Amino acid sequence: MPIHILPPDIINKIAAGEVIERPASVAKELIENAIDAGATEIEVAVDEGGQRLIQVSDNGSGIAADQVEVAFARHATSKLESADDLYRIRTLGFRGEALASIAAVSQLTLTTRTQEDSAGTLVRYHGGERMEKSLVGRSLGTSVMVEHLFFNTPARKKFLRSDSTEASHVARLVSSYALAFPTIRFTLKKNGRQILASNGTGKLLDAIVAVYGLDTASQMVELEPQENPELLLVSGYTGEPGLNRSNRGDIVLFVNHRWIQDNTLSYAITEAYRGLLPQRRYPVAIINITLPPEDVDVNIHPTKREVRFRQGRDIFVAVQRAVRRAILGTSPVRSSELPPAVNTANYQPLYHELDLRNRPGGSIPLGPNTQQAMEAYRPSAALGPQREGRLPMLRVVGQIAQTYIIAEGPGGMYLIDQHAAHERIRYEEIRTQKQGSLAAQDLLQPLPIDVAPQQAALLEEHLDDLVSLGFVVEPFGGSTFLVRRVPVEMIGESVTEALAEMLDPDAADSSWSWDDRAQITLACHTAIRAGQTLSMQEMQELVRKLEACEVPHTCPHGRPTLLHFSSAQLEKQFGRI
Repeated sequence: MPIHILPPDIINKIAAGEVIERPASVAKELIENAIDAGATEIEVAVDEGGQRLIQVSDNGSGIAADQVEVAFARHATSKLESADDLYRIRTLGFRGEALASIAAVSQLTLTTRTQEDSAGTLVRYHGGERMEKSLVGRSLGTSVMVEHLFFNTPARKKFLRSDSTEASHVARLVSSYALAFPTIRFTLKKNGRQILASNGTGKLLDAIVAVYGLDTASQMVELEPQENPELLLVSGYTGEPGLNRSNRGDIVLFVNHRWIQDNTLSYAITEAYRGLLPQRRYPVAIINITLPPEDVDVNIHPTKREVRFRQGRDIFVAVQRAVRRAILGTSPVRSSELPPAVNTANYQPLYHELDLRNRPGGSIPLGPNTQQAMEAYRPSAALGPQREGRLPMLRVVGQIAQTYIIAEGPGGMYLIDQHAAHERIRYEEIRTQKQGSLAAQDLLQPLPIDVAPQQAALLEEHLDDLVSLGFVVEPFGGSTFLVRRVPVEMIGESVTEALAEMLDPDAADSSWSWDDRAQITLACHTAIRAGQTLSMQEMQELVRKLEACEVPHTCPHGRPTLLHFSSAQLEKQFGRI
């Protein structure tokens, strides 16, 4: 086939394929244009998952009548003047391909009016070809109606999912931009029914309530301001450890209010919860990173969902520290008088089921009263002084079922799981002592252990790491090893069982590193067991050590170490109030 120039309609369809993947891609481009136009109100409507109709309306600055057709030309933009501007992008949309790409694969109608125009302008496109231009009456702003997406590219259309799935992608998008721009009032309608409305108060907490509901929002903790915010500012909210999910879908990231995907930053946030969440559980977080535009490249992906940082390592550390500081500073004791925690196995956020969390009449408390409602609902309000996230001073009363320590503290009674509490204590001791190696003792007779070939490879890889934990293990041929030294606390314990847990090949696929798993396993096997009788002195010593822990509220596996029964609850149960 000879070399030839592609016709314009094919060029436009190829460009559309790079930018427009599904209905949510259309909504994204149009919403970003509306934001860049200074809109304070944006309404999105979808019918049949957006395959039949997507409409985005705003009250922004509009498009001048003599520039409407130019806006549909490829690479037409009002947001770049020179190549240098690519290195300091301050707007969301800048490629100048959105309207041209969308029009090429749909039936599109746009109406718009600027402050200077006495009437609005309407243009209608069919598969990229302009069919009509006329004057219409309308208010300030722009409305773009996209119908029958991919009607002329059936190969693309057949790759779309069900209407509910496509609608959920649109809802996730609108929800994310409602969180990114709490000063803008967003409305989302599905098949004529309103399913989301943020109030545009400018408060991120109000937007979180609108998207996730009051229950979830009440368990969110605000990140503290950092130094040098003009160079790098990490802001937003992150969830208390008890609020967690089975995947990373509720870690929402923005860079200069641009919604992005970044596995490295998601990992930084997950790492901040190390020792606070069970394996394969992930936090809820809404994080915005603000930095000078020249320090981030947003032009590396056609859909602008990925970015590249000039100082990526600094960003990673700043995000991890900000999240860790927030959750350690406010982590509450779990209270038995509170409603059960959100059933994270069944919970799906708004953009999955498109509901309003079962609120009467679909209403959500918004506006200036939201903060008061949040403070009244927040569990930590009834738990007494927390001393910056640490435990209150507790007085040991006794032991029950040889498993739980009963203690009295501010505001009521505390039940402490002696194994979980000691596991937390041992874990923090091991992490501290590991730098200088743990106290160990040689065995009188080496202990032979046989492992599977896969475990043998893992064991050989970590022989030096085991030394820092107090173990000395040597190969003895094939898949047999000799254990010559163990940590002092492991004397009399099942060394074989502990090593087998460290070498579990299935656990190697978890979110924890091998080092984490080894330390947690050692802490578990050297902790006081349930069913072990403790003296009053032993219980007091355990409680004092727990009070001194950095993260006393959960064991390393993420289980609670203690429960709180308030004085008010006890009085109510005994009929005193």
